[in-house]
Amino acid sequence: MRFETKLIHAGQKTDRDTGSVNVPVYQTSTFKQDAPGKSRNGWTYSRSGNPTRKALEDCVASLEQAWGAYAFASGMAAETAVLSMLKPGDTLIASKDIYGGTYRLIEKIIKPSGVKVLYCDLTDSKNLEKINRSFSMLWLETPSNPLLKVCDIRALSDVCRRKKAIVCVDNTFATPFFQRPLSLGADIVVHSSTKYLGGHSDIIGGLAAAKSEGLAKAIRFYQNAAGAIPGPWDAWLTLRGIKTLAVRMRKHEENALAAANFLKSRKEVEKVYFTGLKEHPGHETALKQMDGHCPILSFELCGGEKSVKRFFSKLKLFSLADSLGGVESLINYPRIQTHAFLTEEQRLKLGITPGLIRLSCGIEDKDDLIADLESALKGI
Repeated sequence: MRFETKLIHAGQKTDRDTGSVNVPVYQTSTFKQDAPGKSRNGWTYSRSGNPTRKALEDCVASLEQAWGAYAFASGMAAETAVLSMLKPGDTLIASKDIYGGTYRLIEKIIKPSGVKVLYCDLTDSKNLEKINRSFSMLWLETPSNPLLKVCDIRALSDVCRRKKAIVCVDNTFATPFFQRPLSLGADIVVHSSTKYLGGHSDIIGGLAAAKSEGLAKAIRFYQNAAGAIPGPWDAWLTLRGIKTLAVRMRKHEENALAAANFLKSRKEVEKVYFTGLKEHPGHETALKQMDGHCPILSFELCGGEKSVKRFFSKLKLFSLADSLGGVESLINYPRIQTHAFLTEEQRLKLGITPGLIRLSCGIEDKDDLIADLESALKGI
């Protein structure tokens, strides 16, 4: 099946008992067994497995071209499952520009467990080749949050293959519609399915998918042992959202490109970060490994925090919120929201300045969105 057909059908069989074309919500904690240790079709307890969740997992495994995919209660739970593969004494190399919650997880939970961590500018794969020490895992976020930095997945995966290290890519921003890291050489993909996969700002969820059987089984073991799984209703909502991923992502991208070009033309805006702009440093790499442009953009507003607060107060359609990837347009202030855990010095080193704003363009009419941005800019 081609990608858009997989969105509708992969992992989603017609219900045998009723003929329902949609996967039912199996709202149950446990399943009747015919005898001790003899379950019906393998279902015993919903922490270990639930038919609704399995349909979601099989669908995402197909989309990401993975051996297996596993659903979690949040994106951070999925990341924890993957990072927990590291043992005391192992070394993790992570890209410098990552989501603040991921940085907090690494610094406060993974490092104290005895894992050594090195942050590196991975927009140039040569920086990884220069590292002489051995390492066990490489963590990439591409395009990154919030500066949309792009890493060459294939080039970095080639380096890691020689060094026998696992490559994990956070594919939340691009989704498998625009980018499939496992086909580019990565070993594991993680998602916050709260974002574009769910697509309607109504669930919290995460997914981890692995290319090999061994890694997939390790994630599956952690999922069952730790138990941070989504309920069947959240799994069903995510599966429903995935069905419209293709049509939504096209519209998201169209609106993001229009907003980027508009903001680029305004004197109140110092700089725009969007992979769809030719002047973006990662534009060529994005064209090489993606089928479109991640619909998130960020921009620097002149006047710093004072201008930002005035700008936010004038918006009517864009909602100030912590998330992204929903059908409605959202706006975010990374300095205080997504990257509040970092010190001001750390934020400035990364380029997260007092004037930086992140936009998640929804699927509204693009002219209405631009009119809202224009009105707010005039207000500062």
